[in-house]
Amino acid sequence: QVQLVESGGGLVQPGGSLRLSCAASGSIFSRSAMGWYRQAPGKQRELVATITSGGYTNYADSVKGRFTISRDNAKNTVYLQMNSLKPEDTAVYICNLHYSTIIRGNDYWGQGTQVTVSS
Repeated sequence: QVQLVESGGGLVQPGGSLRLSCAASGSIFSRSAMGWYRQAPGKQRELVATITSGGYTNYADSVKGRFTISRDNAKNTVYLQMNSLKPEDTAVYICNLHYSTIIRGNDYWGQGTQVTVSS
């Protein structure tokens, strides 16, 4: 089965930057769409960014121009570069892998990594 492990979270001041990484096990990474979600206490899970197996990207309006999602298929890793961080970006960031076959799709989730933006 697929396992996802996030890293790179931490405490950063407003205006600072962080790069999150999500390493995936298994052999389906290169054929899968990847995404980053986030969830703050008391709020629903929110889609942050996605990248397809072909490299097409999509972003939430709240992070456009500040965040960049990318992938390295040779390393089975997806990244989220976060710049110009704001306090409202504080959340647990969760990695998602979506793998589709002709029959069905499957989703796998990491445990999340905490990002705290505070002065």
